[in-house]
Amino acid sequence: MTVERIFNDAGMAEFIRFPWKVYRGSPNWVPPLLREIKFVLSDRNPFSRHAEAAFFLARKAKKTVGRIAAIIDHNHINFHKEQAGFFGFFECLPDLGIAEELVDHAAFWLRERGIKVMRGPMNPSTNDECGLLLNGFDSAPMIMMPYTPPYYLELMEQCGFSKAKDLFAYIAVINDVPVVERLERLSKIVHKRVPGLTVRPVRMKAFDDELTIIKNIYNAAWNKNWGFIPMTDEEMNSMAERLKPLLVPELLLIAEVDDRPAAFFMVVPDYNQVIHKLNGKLLPFGIFKFFWYARKITDIRCITLGVKEEYRKKGIEGLLYLEAFRAATRKGYQHAEMSWILEDNTLMQKGCELMGGKLYKKYRIFEKNI
Repeated sequence: MTVERIFNDAGMAEFIRFPWKVYRGSPNWVPPLLREIKFVLSDRNPFSRHAEAAFFLARKAKKTVGRIAAIIDHNHINFHKEQAGFFGFFECLPDLGIAEELVDHAAFWLRERGIKVMRGPMNPSTNDECGLLLNGFDSAPMIMMPYTPPYYLELMEQCGFSKAKDLFAYIAVINDVPVVERLERLSKIVHKRVPGLTVRPVRMKAFDDELTIIKNIYNAAWNKNWGFIPMTDEEMNSMAERLKPLLVPELLLIAEVDDRPAAFFMVVPDYNQVIHKLNGKLLPFGIFKFFWYARKITDIRCITLGVKEEYRKKGIEGLLYLEAFRAATRKGYQHAEMSWILEDNTLMQKGCELMGGKLYKKYRIFEKNI
């Protein structure tokens, strides 16, 4: 077996296509859109402006059997004041020897650059897909969530990794939540606690202005969360550009107090129900499939809830959930996933449970000293 660092387009194409070998025959794996993963791994991704990465392929008898990326995010180092690096995009056939070689090569590359702790998987950061599936293997992941085989967990432990943090995903049946009645009661309570509060859907015709508001709330609301890295303006703009065609305005809500940004809640349809059918290819004919199947999406994913610190524990979080669920009910969606939630974020967990959410998937991020 050999492990080779890749530098050219042919090697990167092999790196990108390898998961199809691992998940062949898996009914729940969702093949990523090739053009999206190419962008994420390229220097066109604004993440690359403050990060560096090395990509490795493992081969046996000239056949690819595994891959891994070693990642240094200088913004993480500067923000958290720790010499931590990451591994990501890990995929491997069920062979401990392959996993050990991949991890060793990634760790050596990181160690040479002064990194003391390796953490992951991050693909490539906590602002993207991250973690290995810990339980909930019996259903497909929702949009922007990973799916990995059970044996990866054992490989990580055998390679010397231990748990860094678990991430939770909750699922709720939307029609089981008495939205209208609860919304009316909660609305009166919250407006009494927070005079001047308004909740409104995003204005798509003024999207750039709305994005400025969301940036302001996001970086203020999340800055004390585990693993948080402030998104640069360029990163936020890039993500918004990629997500904008997928947004349903009624499911992206902004809360303001006396016209000052206080909170936002982003919910998107589970486009994985469509992507699953495209086998990685959106063009030339996948685009027609996309729009055809998009009309039949049954579920939504609650991606991000951000509330500025001075407005927390006043009921705004619940009000946003209920407003979003009411809009989802009108549009005929059936299930809502609320993810991901840190294992020690009991406030958010209680909020999910109040909305009828059941814990149904867990993900784990690993780490080891190198």
